[in-house]
Amino acid sequence: MPLRTVFFVSDGTGITAETFGNAILAQFEADMRRVRLPFLDSVDKAHQAVRQINHAAEVEGKRPLVFTTVVNSEVLGVFQQHCRGKLLDMFSTFVQPLEEELGIKSNHRVGRFSDASKSKAYHDRIEAINFSLAHDDGQSNKDLESSDVILVGVSRSGKTPTSLYLAMQYGLKASNYPLIPEDFERRKLPPALMPHRKKLFGLTIAPERLSEIRNERRPNSRYAALENCRMEVAEAEAMMRREGIRWLSTTTKSIEEIATTILQEVRPERLEY
Repeated sequence: MPLRTVFFVSDGTGITAETFGNAILAQFEADMRRVRLPFLDSVDKAHQAVRQINHAAEVEGKRPLVFTTVVNSEVLGVFQQHCRGKLLDMFSTFVQPLEEELGIKSNHRVGRFSDASKSKAYHDRIEAINFSLAHDDGQSNKDLESSDVILVGVSRSGKTPTSLYLAMQYGLKASNYPLIPEDFERRKLPPALMPHRKKLFGLTIAPERLSEIRNERRPNSRYAALENCRMEVAEAEAMMRREGIRWLSTTTKSIEEIATTILQEVRPERLEY
């Protein structure tokens, strides 16, 4: 049984509440049941959410945790007055003290995506996602020079999820290109990558972990065999060293850690907001 239920409540998407709440909860070794309640933009919807939270409290016999980024004061008031969970209001915790410190009022805007149609940054992100999808796994050499970064590495080393995360989170046009046995036999980078050396960033992985991942995809194949994985990883790392390509191992790193390391190397200004 989970220790207790956690609700992420918002009058927007709930992504901010969930991201912040999960970052806090990660500090505790506890099993939680997580529920996101987004788009609570009316008093009626707030009352429905409160009933759900209070029901969980009654059934489980423990106060649910409720992380909220609700901006609308009337909607928030419903939770403050009627919610039987432990309310953790991010805006009252952080925004109000900042208003006092800065001497200005916040705009109380609902959600980071509410003005998406007018946001150049948002449109740039959509363009970056489309670009990264079109340039996944070396499927297109067209317009590679427009890439902010080109990830290289053996198959299943984490190139695709990393490139998509860079596009979705930071708006980077991230291509990715596989290194294959033919490249190792020639002892050269794929010809399409030669003009773009400065944009290359390598990903490698422990052969044992690579074999596990590949066996999930193609079990008992030469592709997944540990011996073959050892050969491919060794050849890929040797090539990166010869070509002077920056690289890191994805074996024990999260996508967020990998992306941040890449950003520090290729676009450090994207770490600033």
